[in-house]
Amino acid sequence: MVTVTFDAILDRALTGYDLSPEEGVVLLKQTDLRAVAAICATADKLRQQQAGDTVTYIINRNINFTNICEQHCSFCAFRRDEGEVGAYWLDGAHILEKATDAVQRGATEICMQGGLNLQAKVNGKSLPYYLKLVENLKQEFPQLHLHAFSPQEVQFIAREDGLQYADVIVALRNAGVDSMPGTAAEVLDDEVRRIICPEKINTAIWLEIVSTAHRLGLHTTSTMLSGHIETPEQQIKHLEKLRSLQQTTIHRGYPARITEFILLPFVGKEAPKSLRRRVGHEQPILAHALLLTAVARIFLGNWIPNHQPSWVKLGLAGATEALLWGCNDIGGTLMEEHITTMAGAQGGTNMEVETLQAAITDLGRPYQQRDTLYQRVGSAWNEAESISQ
Repeated sequence: MVTVTFDAILDRALTGYDLSPEEGVVLLKQTDLRAVAAICATADKLRQQQAGDTVTYIINRNINFTNICEQHCSFCAFRRDEGEVGAYWLDGAHILEKATDAVQRGATEICMQGGLNLQAKVNGKSLPYYLKLVENLKQEFPQLHLHAFSPQEVQFIAREDGLQYADVIVALRNAGVDSMPGTAAEVLDDEVRRIICPEKINTAIWLEIVSTAHRLGLHTTSTMLSGHIETPEQQIKHLEKLRSLQQTTIHRGYPARITEFILLPFVGKEAPKSLRRRVGHEQPILAHALLLTAVARIFLGNWIPNHQPSWVKLGLAGATEALLWGCNDIGGTLMEEHITTMAGAQGGTNMEVETLQAAITDLGRPYQQRDTLYQRVGSAWNEAESISQ
C-alpha cells in the first residue's frame, strides 16, 4: 500500500479529492504547530472555495419545552426526573409567549426540542401531543420556520405509539415541521454510545431516521459531540458516516439533505461526575476543537459546505476564531439556551445580532443574515456573493 505524505493529503484536498478515513486520522493526529497551521490554512482555503467569504448568521430562538426525560446520558446536566427540583414542562401558552417574543425580535426560526417526557401524551398517545405543539405555533406564526424534534424524539414517539419512523415524520411534516435538528448524533460509533448514552438510539437508527427525513422532504442538520472519550479514529468514523449519508441522499435524488455541520465540544462542568472524572476537563479545549473543525471542513466540505461553531460552548471569541479554521457560519442568536448552559458553559444564552455582526466585521469578512436553509434574508452588508447552496 502506498503511504501518502501529510503534505500530499492537503494538496489533494485542495484539488477536490475526498480524503479517506485513514488520511483524516493522519490530519487529526498532527501535533506539530507548523502542520496544524497548514491544516488550518487548507481548511480556510476550502471554506472560501466551497462557501465563499461571507459569514452567515440566523435570527432564531431555542425553545426546550421540557427537561423531564426518561434517559440518563452521562454528559447531560439538563435532564430531570418528574418532580425533581429544577424540572419543568412548558404549557402551550408559555411556548406561544416565547414565540411571540422571538417574532418581535426578528426571528425567522424556532428550534424546538425537549426531553423524552413519558407524560407528554394526549389520550394516551405521544404523537398527538407533538402535533399539537406544532399546530399551535404554526397557526399563530405560519411564517416561522419550525426546526423541531431530533431523530431521538422521532424514535421515542414511534416507540410509544407503535408507529413506523416514516409515519411520525410525515405527520410532523404535514402539521408544520419544516426541518429536523441533527442532534442526538453525539458520536456515531456504538462503542462510544454504549458509554455516554446507552439508552439512546444506536448509530444505524440515527442514520435511518435522518435518511428517511431526507426522502420525505425534510432537510436536517448534522452535529458531533466531541472532546470527551472518543478517539481520532472514532471522530473520523463519525464524519465518514455523515459524508456517506449525504452522498447517498444526493445520488438517490432525495428532495432534502443535510444543510450544515455543527461541532459541539463537550462541556463537563456540571455533567454527571462519572464522565467528568473520566474526561478530565470541565470546559472545551479550544485547540482540539479548532483542529477538528478544520479537519471536518477538509473531510466534509465537498458534500456539506456549511460549517458552524458553537458560541455557546466555545464563547464568542472561540467561535469567531473557528471562522478562520473552516467555518462559514457563526450560528444563531438563540435568545435562550438551557442544555449547554446547565452543563456549565460560559458562552451565554443569547447573542444580539449587532454583537455577531461586530465579531464578523473584526475579521474583515462580510456578514449576511440567512434563513434555516441558507437562503439570504434582507439586504447584504456589501455586495457579497450568493449564499444559497
